[in-house]
Amino acid sequence: MHESPLARPALRPTEASLRAHFASRVGREVRELENPHVEPKVTDEERAKATPASVLLAIVLRETEPTLLITQRHHGISFPGHWVFPGGRADQGDATPIETAIREAEEEIGLDPSGVEVLGRLGDYVSHSGFRVVPTIALVQPPVDLRPQPGEVEAIAEIPLASLTRPENYFFFRFRERQNRAHFALDFPDDPERDGILLTGVTVSIAIGFYGELLRGLANGA
Repeated sequence: MHESPLARPALRPTEASLRAHFASRVGREVRELENPHVEPKVTDEERAKATPASVLLAIVLRETEPTLLITQRHHGISFPGHWVFPGGRADQGDATPIETAIREAEEEIGLDPSGVEVLGRLGDYVSHSGFRVVPTIALVQPPVDLRPQPGEVEAIAEIPLASLTRPENYFFFRFRERQNRAHFALDFPDDPERDGILLTGVTVSIAIGFYGELLRGLANGA
């Protein structure tokens, strides 16, 4: 049962509004993303030990509306079956977190780096799973030829970018065995095409953070 949707106005991001946001002072600021879930905070010790990683919010500029690439993790690896943004931990050869995000997307789904236009990045998100994640925001012009990495990516999907900025798509779910905890999730109840897709954990935290940064830009005249 859906409970406690985000109390925020809906947005419908466009290519123009995204470009304007990330070209603005607010869009260029890097503020650490907050954990929206009801759970203990990450400790200072966990922060100090967190492994650098990046994800790519790859926005495909479809004619009807912008979409966002997501991947389903292979059932033979950690967090099996979860829907996530393409990405992973930094390699020694990566000069920046943005390079990490683009390299990982190429390795995981075959996204051609030459077709990726980086708009900017969000602030770090430090997870309980031990990662300091940098979300990179980029535009991708169709056509897009993608292929899932065997043994790592089970499936690739596109979701409407506007689904991340509709408060009614988010809901709380509680843990029966831990009543003091509640996590946000995002699903697509009125979209048969995306039936079975659920964003949770770090992925939905970053989605909420992205939503919040766009709203903050509007509030500050970006």
